[in-house]
Amino acid sequence: MRTACLLFAAALAGCATPPAAPPAPSASAASQPQAAAPIESILQKQIYQMSPVEAGRYVAWVHQAEPDLRKRIAAIGRKNIGQPYTLNLLGEFPFEVHDNLPMFSLDHSDCVVFAEHTYAMALSQSWEEFFWMLQRIRYRDGVIGVATRNHYTEMDWNVANRWLVTDISADLAGPAGPVYSMTVDRARFLKTRHHTERNIPVESSRQAYVAKDQVAAIAGRLQEGDFVNVISTRDGEYWASHVGLVVLGPNGERHFLHSSEPQVREETFESFIARAAAREERNRKEGKKGQVLAGFKFLRLNDNIVVPPMAPQPRPGSGA
Repeated sequence: MRTACLLFAAALAGCATPPAAPPAPSASAASQPQAAAPIESILQKQIYQMSPVEAGRYVAWVHQAEPDLRKRIAAIGRKNIGQPYTLNLLGEFPFEVHDNLPMFSLDHSDCVVFAEHTYAMALSQSWEEFFWMLQRIRYRDGVIGVATRNHYTEMDWNVANRWLVTDISADLAGPAGPVYSMTVDRARFLKTRHHTERNIPVESSRQAYVAKDQVAAIAGRLQEGDFVNVISTRDGEYWASHVGLVVLGPNGERHFLHSSEPQVREETFESFIARAAAREERNRKEGKKGQVLAGFKFLRLNDNIVVPPMAPQPRPGSGA
C-alpha cells in the first residue's frame, strides 16, 4: 500500500525522475559476513532486550568475566531486572504440538522460567550450551516432553535437579519446624491440562519449610544463588506458589530476586512478606478467599556441580 501511494504521488508531480539505482555490491563484498556488534554495545542491554545471538555472546562473556558461579548467577539474574512477566509462557512447541507455546523466551518470563534461564546461562559458555542446559534443567533426565517436564516444584523440579540444588529447609527450620503433606496425581494433571495419557501412579510426600516469621532469623545462613520456593496455603492445602533466587545486597543482606507481576525485581524478604500481608488484608476486606503466605523452602546451590548427561530421547510412537 505504501509503495502504491508513493507511485501515485510521483505521477501527480508530473516530471518526477526516478533515482539512479545504487551500484550492485561486488561478489567479494557480498560474501563478507557482517561485522558482529562489539560486546560493549551488547552489555548496554538487559538480556530481555537481546537477540539470541547477542545473548549467546553475553553468556560467553560473563562466563569469563565472573568465574565465581554464585556471583555469576546473581549478575545474570540482575541483567534481567525489568523483564516483563507473563504467566504460562513456555511449552514444547515445535517439539510437541499439544500447544503452540515455544521452548524458550528471552523477552518475557514467569517465575520458573526466570530461575531456569538464570541457572542455565550461568552454567554455560555459549548459546548452544545454554539451550541444552535449559532442557536438562526443565525436564526429567533432559528428556523433552510435556509428560517429563518438571511441573510440580517440590516433587518434580526440586527432586530432578538434586545435581544442582539440595533442599536445606528442614535443617534451617530445625526439628520443630513446620511440615506439610503433598499428594500429586500427574496422570490426572496431564490428561485434564494437556490432553496427554500417561500411566503414572499417585505420589505423596512430606515437605519441610521455614515459617515466614522465622526467615529473618535464618537469613544469614542463605547463600547467593540458592533456590527459593514460596510456600502458600489455602483451604488447608500447601504448595510452592512461586520461586526465585537468593542474591546478596550491597551490605551482604539477603535479597529475593524473582519474576512476578509486572516484571523481574529484586527486593528484601521483609519487603516480599510485607507485600503479601497487604494483599491478604485487601482480600480479607473484600471478602475474597485468596492464598496466604506460609513461608519458604530454601535449596542450597551445590558446591561441586556435575551436570548429568541427558538420557536418550525416546523415538516417538506412531500411535501416541
